Amino acid sequence: MNERNSEMVGPRSRPRPVLMIPLRRCGSHAIRLRLNFNSAFYSPYPLHIVDFMPLLPLYGDLNDDNAYFQLIVDLVGLVNASMVKWDKAVFDPVVLYGRLRGEPRSVHRIVWEMLFEAGRAHHAAVVMDKSLDSVHYADENIELFDDFLFLNVVRDPRAQIASMNRAIIHEFDTLMNAGIWVHAHDAARRLMVQHPERILTVRFEDFVSDQEAVLRRICAFFGIDFLPEMLDVARSEEARQISGLSALWEANSSRPIPANVDKFKKSLSLEEIEVIETLTGEHMDFYGYERMTPGRATITTRQFQAAREHSDTGRREAWTALARNNYRDHVLRRFRADYLQMLKARFDTQARPVTEPRRQFSEPGRAAIAGRPALD
Repeated sequence: MNERNSEMVGPRSRPRPVLMIPLRRCGSHAIRLRLNFNSAFYSPYPLHIVDFMPLLPLYGDLNDDNAYFQLIVDLVGLVNASMVKWDKAVFDPVVLYGRLRGEPRSVHRIVWEMLFEAGRAHHAAVVMDKSLDSVHYADENIELFDDFLFLNVVRDPRAQIASMNRAIIHEFDTLMNAGIWVHAHDAARRLMVQHPERILTVRFEDFVSDQEAVLRRICAFFGIDFLPEMLDVARSEEARQISGLSALWEANSSRPIPANVDKFKKSLSLEEIEVIETLTGEHMDFYGYERMTPGRATITTRQFQAAREHSDTGRREAWTALARNNYRDHVLRRFRADYLQMLKARFDTQARPVTEPRRQFSEPGRAAIAGRPALD
C-alpha cells in the first residue's frame, strides 16, 4: 500500500468517494472490474440512483425523521433488489439512521454511507460508485464531501450509441440516444471547467489499446497502487459471474478486442452516423475523434416524435425477447423495476386503512412497472 493509501485507512474515518461518469455503455465495467483487484479500492455493482430520483419528492421534507427513516429503509431495499449483490454488505436501516440523523440530509448521503460501509468491510481506502448517470447530481455530491473525485470515461459516441441502441437500459433509436449522450457529456464538460482538479478523463479507446497505461493513470489519480493482476480480468470472480448473467456484460470476462472499436461502422447507417456527428460533433472534436461526415443532418420535431415511437416499439420487443432468451436476466431486471413501482404505489395508497395495502402486492405481477426500468 502506498503512502497516500496509508493516510486514508488510518486517520480517515471513511474511504474517499469517487463517482464514475457520465453515461453507461462506455466500457465502465471493464475498468471497474480491473481496479477491484486492488484491495485498497472497492466498487460494487452500481445502485443507479437515477432510477429512484423521480420518487424522491414523494418523501416530502427529509428533515422529518419519519420521512428520512423511510427513505433509508427503501434505499436499503433497492440495494437488495439489485441484480448483483454487494459482497460483505448487509445494511441495518436503524444503524444507518443513527449515523446520519444529525448530518445534512440527502438521498446521496444515504447512498454514500452504504458504499462507505461496504468499503470499510473490504478495508478500502477509495470507494467508487459506477452510477454514471449521477453526473447530473454532481453538485449535490460535491457539497457532501471535500475530497470527492470523478472518473470521466469517454467513448467514441458512434460506438457508444451503437451499443446503447441494443441495450435494454437505453432507448432503441439513434437520434434518442444521441440526445442522451450529448446531455450527459455537457454535464461532464461543465465539471471539467468548474472542478478541473477533481476530475480525470480517460478515453475507452486508449484503454483498449494500452490497458496498463490507462490503469496506471487512474490508480495514480486515486492514490492507489497499480497491480499487474489488473491486466488479467479472467481471474476476476465477479467478471465471470456477471458475464453469464446478461448479454450486456458478456465481454467483461475477457480482454477488449481492438477491432471492435470501429464495429459501429457495420451496425449504423451513414445517415445515422451523420445524425450522431451533427449532435455530438463539438464533443468529438474536443476528445479527438475524427468525423466521417460533414455533420449537417437536418433534425426536426417530427423526427424526434418518430424516434420516440420507434424506441417505444423497440423496447417492447426487447423485453419480450429478453423473457424468451434469458429468463434470469429478465426476472432480475423485472424484480428491480417492480420494487421501484411498489414504492410509488405505496405513496398512492397511503390514505387507505393500514390493513388494506398488504393485499395489493399479493398477486404476481400486480406491481409491474409501466415506465422504463433500467440496469447497467
